[in-house]
Amino acid sequence: MGSIDPPKSEDNGSATAAVDLKSIAADGMPPLPAKQSNGTVTEPDAASKRRKASMLPLEVGTRVMCRWRDGKYHPVKVIERRKLGPNGLCDYEYYVHYTEFNRRLDEWVKLEQLDLDSVETVVDEKVEDKVTGLKMTRHQKRKIDETHVEGHEELDAASLREHEEFTKVKNIATIELGRYEIETWYFSPFPPEYNDCSKLYFCEFCLNFMKRKEQLQRHMRKCDLKHPPGDEIYRSGTLSMFEVDGKKNKVYGQNLCYLAKLFLDHKTLYYDVDLFLFYILCECDDRGCHMVGYFSKEKHSEESYNLACILTLPPYQRKGYGKFLIAFSYELSKKEGKVGTPERPLSDLGLLSYKGYWTRVLLDILKKHKGNISIKELSDMTAIKADDILNTLQSLDLIQYRKGQHVICADPKVLDRHLKAAGRGGLEVDVSKLIWTPYREQG
Repeated sequence: MGSIDPPKSEDNGSATAAVDLKSIAADGMPPLPAKQSNGTVTEPDAASKRRKASMLPLEVGTRVMCRWRDGKYHPVKVIERRKLGPNGLCDYEYYVHYTEFNRRLDEWVKLEQLDLDSVETVVDEKVEDKVTGLKMTRHQKRKIDETHVEGHEELDAASLREHEEFTKVKNIATIELGRYEIETWYFSPFPPEYNDCSKLYFCEFCLNFMKRKEQLQRHMRKCDLKHPPGDEIYRSGTLSMFEVDGKKNKVYGQNLCYLAKLFLDHKTLYYDVDLFLFYILCECDDRGCHMVGYFSKEKHSEESYNLACILTLPPYQRKGYGKFLIAFSYELSKKEGKVGTPERPLSDLGLLSYKGYWTRVLLDILKKHKGNISIKELSDMTAIKADDILNTLQSLDLIQYRKGQHVICADPKVLDRHLKAAGRGGLEVDVSKLIWTPYREQG
């Protein structure tokens, strides 16, 4: 898992002036200053003001430069707009997608953050909603925004556009969970009665959510839980893992899915939790066990999936918890006597974490092993599916195809170089502290 680095842009030396809402003229247009060659500033002429006025309000689909939190301007596309009041064309705010980056950075911005001098002609990218489906131009079918495709490789172009149309605007901006206030990343389909809420308050133990802080405070005085419902199957130091059966704790499972969808673009499971087990990782102190992340898995998977969804909550990322969750899922597979693989598609951060885990585990074995070793033997030792092993070793150029079979080439210097590039392994699972019975063997 990982956090998002701020967007970077090249400074081409041009000065871009932000629009100051306080300086908006009576005709609804901000007087944008212009620099002459001698450096003096002149008022824009009437033609320029009329041209700017004709742009507002900006149409959905408009491309323009927007000032981000780093103070720099980045290209965006207007996804949606909403009117804030009756005070003219400037009284709008715009929901924008930063075209260089993942959708998790999409946000509502004020007009003052947009550089109207950079407005491009609106391209014809409107989606026609029909009962029978969505229509697109040939260009749209050929080239779909890569940041939107991410995690949706299984969808065709029309289905992808339909998904984007339905989830294009984040409905919840922030949540409060325990001692953290967290900015959300994506849309989540909360019940209609929460449509007017930009912030939700979660009980960190039962995951019930409320509209107001006062409601949460009243709930916390009544809530008896100090840890996730279910069985504690692992305790090592201050870390605990709880197994929650979705059938026995349906409301908790559904609330967890609502919460997770705020940070997982590809997640589609909202209500059908009966067939899943949830493994909740917690940091424990004298106040209780506080969720830092989780993974889920099907009780019975014909495809050998040992993990369905995985999430480390943003405040706890870059601490090794994502790698710990992945390692834990494979320890459960070993207990089951099976090989496992994560359900596809993986999120971008999930894929990075898995590639790192597979790389470290396999290289550690290859470095210590004497003599030849097969992919089948590696799979038996690690519970990693053979296809994942093969793909990982091929990506590292550690495998060759000779005389009809794959041969692993484990040069010690090459292994050391790849291990160094893979980084630290994170928290380790102490298998001696794992007390667990596979689901098929339970009562």
